Amino acid sequence: MSDGEHGFFKNNIRARDNSFFNEGILGEEEKSGLPNIIIILADDLGFSDISCYGSEIKTPNLDYLASHGVRFTQMYNCARCCPTRASLLTGLYPHQAGVGWMISNLGIPAYQGYLNQRCVTIAEALRTGGYRTLISGKWHVGGSYPVRHQAEWSPGQREHPRPIDRGFDQHFGTLTGAGSYFNPHTLICNDRLVEPEGKHFYYTDVISDKAVTMIETGFASKKPFFLYVAYTAPHWPLHAIPEDVERYRDRYRKGWDMIRMERYERLKSMGMLSSQWVLSPRDDKAMPWFEVKDKNWESARMAVYAAQIDRMDQGIGRIIAKLRELKIEKNTLVIFLSDNGGCAEFLKEDGGYRYECVLPRTREGRLVRCGNIPGLMPGPDDTYMSYDLPWANASNTPFRLYKHWVHEGGIATPMIVYWPALVQPGIIVEQPTHVIDIMATCLDAARIKYPVEHNGNKIIPLEGESLMPIFRDEAWWRKRPICWEHEGNSAVRKDEWKLVSKYPGKWELYNMEEDRTELNDQAKRNPSKLKELKAIYEEWADRCEILAWKKIKPLVEEQIRQREEKGNF
Repeated sequence: MSDGEHGFFKNNIRARDNSFFNEGILGEEEKSGLPNIIIILADDLGFSDISCYGSEIKTPNLDYLASHGVRFTQMYNCARCCPTRASLLTGLYPHQAGVGWMISNLGIPAYQGYLNQRCVTIAEALRTGGYRTLISGKWHVGGSYPVRHQAEWSPGQREHPRPIDRGFDQHFGTLTGAGSYFNPHTLICNDRLVEPEGKHFYYTDVISDKAVTMIETGFASKKPFFLYVAYTAPHWPLHAIPEDVERYRDRYRKGWDMIRMERYERLKSMGMLSSQWVLSPRDDKAMPWFEVKDKNWESARMAVYAAQIDRMDQGIGRIIAKLRELKIEKNTLVIFLSDNGGCAEFLKEDGGYRYECVLPRTREGRLVRCGNIPGLMPGPDDTYMSYDLPWANASNTPFRLYKHWVHEGGIATPMIVYWPALVQPGIIVEQPTHVIDIMATCLDAARIKYPVEHNGNKIIPLEGESLMPIFRDEAWWRKRPICWEHEGNSAVRKDEWKLVSKYPGKWELYNMEEDRTELNDQAKRNPSKLKELKAIYEEWADRCEILAWKKIKPLVEEQIRQREEKGNF
């Protein structure tokens, strides 16, 4: 059966009942010509962490975009922060863009840790077509910035390209991957490193505020604009505004087991999950909630995490309000998604300041207590915690595993597309899509051709496929398989089949139409399909210059050892 004949991959777009959402009324703005484009990227947000994807967390502004736009049920990222950003910005796989591992330079082109000259960013491509290009927030594709060794920083140099070096006209945000929400390091305004300002500085709010200002700037330029809003929320540390935390203070006392079940049932009732897909078992590393001793502290961690998402949603509301105020909402394409699944990373109780992104003191000089210290309430600027594996298991409902791995829990992202001038409201899209498709989609919307070369450099051909036919409610299905590799964790998705392995384990094979929660491995029962998909993966890995993790891992370990000797952590 061909792709076009297969029911699951035929233009599998379904209108839905909008009764879940509060209805809104669009303005009657008059606008013609090329669309403005806004990409909003959340950081470490799990598949079920917003309310229009089953969450109990209140996200009314994202719900509004979803009810008046499109929700994707099988949108995929690259399982980790910086690889996803490299892929999203270039339309290539991370290794092709130079960020095959993280932002450290391992001395190999595919693993150099910063965007190379064989790729072109969305900003570079759109700017050639007359767009104003803007970014508010996290960059994280321009090399490493160890917090304790600022003398090693070289923003603007070859190994540390900034947004303004890769096609953006304006940037306010951070260059590195994580840090305090109250005192972020590597904060930069275009080409100038700056310090946080104001008594009530909170990074999520600042990203939103700057995005609103940039919309005004883009509108005033009388050009269409591209705005990339790259939040750090809800990535650790658990930092939130007390009034936001208070709304969730008692919400999580029921525990992660009940939260997972409730989210699973909501997702099914919304039509976001097939009734065939069984909820994956609680991770065996997470104890049953009834056995948890300090329920007050554990529930507080999730309350702060929820507050971080809530605050981001408030900022997104201000962004949409500004579009409406300027009467440009109707012809602005807005895309919201996450860079990877929920994060199970554990910040050690005795972690001290080993983490490269931790400043040891607050802006007022108080010592930062770093680590998941039982009994210490998360949220304030002098704490530095994560919400840990059991809550990440709930974030990724109904899937297995987390950020870093390429099972569905690591790579499935909520994605909402809102474009009143084109997109029909309340639609659910079930075809497999990937962040590589966003560049192709933006260029298609802007009617700009992908370049063959840029700044005298030959550019790698685009990997992604435009999603514009979906927006126009036309038949669409993938022409090429999707592949993944991160730290040896590998996968390939073709039609309803997915081949996946958790390093250093064996290949597993799943029929995603019947079993998207990856509980029924068919590798032994279907060796011919395993062989077919393995051959696709190996061809892709060779083409994208991916090396076996057993060869890369020693380079990573040696670099970590050298940094520890120098005190870079």
